Amino acid sequence: MTAILYPVAANAEAALSAAKGKAARESDARNLAGRDVEFISEEVGPAFESAEAAEAAFAAVLEGGAARVREVVAKVKGRTPVVAPVRPVYAGGRRWPKVDGPIAKTVWRLSISYWRIVDPARFAELEQARRARKTNTGEGLTAEALRALARQPLQPVKPQQPLDVGLFEYRLPENPGIVIPDE
Repeated sequence: MTAILYPVAANAEAALSAAKGKAARESDARNLAGRDVEFISEEVGPAFESAEAAEAAFAAVLEGGAARVREVVAKVKGRTPVVAPVRPVYAGGRRWPKVDGPIAKTVWRLSISYWRIVDPARFAELEQARRARKTNTGEGLTAEALRALARQPLQPVKPQQPLDVGLFEYRLPENPGIVIPDE
């Protein structure tokens, strides 16, 4: 079985046109980029009404296996339509009512999976989530800011100390050099 070689790039457009190289594993991608990388899948390019039209437009890109055509909900004026919740009917052996037509309009877009080069400046201005939720600044965050806060890598509060005493052991108060079992 051969591994799929995914592009190494800073964004989805660069993954399609100007990738730094291709790698199957994170360590190979990190060596190519010279920095940390993260694996991500993003939609890129125009939307098509049918899968056949999208596959015909992106035939060259689909050959490598790192990209595929995916059906997504169409955005209307930059927003994804919100579907109203449906109440269960519990009638005629059915739990949910029959849908008369499509709930939302769907389109076909190219989705590419690639190793995105992590930009350390992306995390520089964000504070840790544990600090933000304890302050008043965490209350007025936008959805984009919350997503960015959730995606940032965790940073330790202080370096982890080695565990020298077990769970059921304790040190003698009169001689801290002796560890005895807790009964």
